[in-house]
Amino acid sequence: MEFKILRNIENSFKQIRLFTFVFTLLCFGVVALVVYQSYHFAEEQRKKIYVLDNGKSLMVALSQDMSINRPVEAREHVRRFHELFFTMSPDKNAIESNMKRAFNLADQSAFNYYKDLSEKGYYNRIISGNVQQRIEIDSVVANFNSYPYEVKTFARQFIIRSSNLTKRSLITHCELVNSVRSDSNPQGFIIEKFNVVENKDVETVDR
Repeated sequence: MEFKILRNIENSFKQIRLFTFVFTLLCFGVVALVVYQSYHFAEEQRKKIYVLDNGKSLMVALSQDMSINRPVEAREHVRRFHELFFTMSPDKNAIESNMKRAFNLADQSAFNYYKDLSEKGYYNRIISGNVQQRIEIDSVVANFNSYPYEVKTFARQFIIRSSNLTKRSLITHCELVNSVRSDSNPQGFIIEKFNVVENKDVETVDR
């Protein structure tokens, strides 16, 4: 009889140890799940940016990896440079203002091209002839598989005189390198080895 009681006590202890072990594992599992969910929630919250809208209300914006937008920013950088560099009005101050802003986006190669045109009297003829020049970008083709990034730009120039309108094809080539972002260079690129591959008349229309 005493032996039977001892066996029952021993079995009870075994069951208690088993239940304790299972309960401990369950607790560890719950704690691990809570910790994982907490980190996951914190990581998701870091991706949210709260923006104050005119000092009145908060808007939620989602952050993302900057590298995702680099190709778009690169093409916009090149597009903006060409618009500043090749858009002109018969006003010396306006031309110089555009050039100064364009030089913030490029290296010495762009200034050398400007200097060459200036020495040939190109800008003086724009001013004296009351000529307006604008540009339309057709496409910006960039290779992002290698660094620095090679970029080729296809555009059309429109040279507007009082008597006629001349359309020209413009093809340029350059390389893009990463730079520091600033107010004058918001995309954070610098154009290097700027070169005009083609710039020829396509059509002249009387006005």
